[in-house]
Formats: sequence, structure tokens, C-alpha cells
Amino acid sequence: MAVWKKMDDTPHGFLGAADDKVEMLFIHVKARGKGIGKKLICYAVDNLDVKYVDVNEQNDQGIGFYKHMGFHVINRSELDEQGRPFPILHLKLSDDK
Repeated sequence: MAVWKKMDDTPHGFLGAADDKVEMLFIHVKARGKGIGKKLICYAVDNLDVKYVDVNEQNDQGIGFYKHMGFHVINRSELDEQGRPFPILHLKLSDDK
């Protein structure tokens, strides 16, 4: 897990990864657009060997962010991991990143 904090130790974002996959990325709404997500993803790619992430198909902001970071869609599932009807896009980091 990686956490981004302000100088006063207030967390503004965190990333959790397992194996080679981002399992969670959260950026506080007031901290969005300041490069924190990019720094956390770069850290995960460079230090945790992350190559994959799943995103809810309805999360346009998340999909756009990951595509901007060099991920591309490799597959789609009709159901989420709990079997609920929430389509999931499976993304992989491009080989040239």
C-alpha cells in the first residue's frame, strides 16, 4: 500500500496493490487534479511491478485516468467479482511504459 500525505500528515490519497494489479486507488475529492493519482500509479508501476487494473465500465473518469497513464482495455466482464451486474473493464499497462 502507498499513501500520499500533506505535510501535516493528512492523507490525501492511497493505493493498494496485490501481485501485479492495482486493487484500489482513492484520491480525496479536494486533492484531485493535483498529480497525486499519477504519482501513486507511477510508484506502483516502478516499485510494485503493477501491470493491471480493473475499472467499473461506468467510471468514465477512472477509465480516462488509467488510459492517460498508459493502460489499455484487454477484456470486459459483465459481472463484478461478487457476481453483481456491474460491467468491469480489465486494463493492462502498455508494454512501452
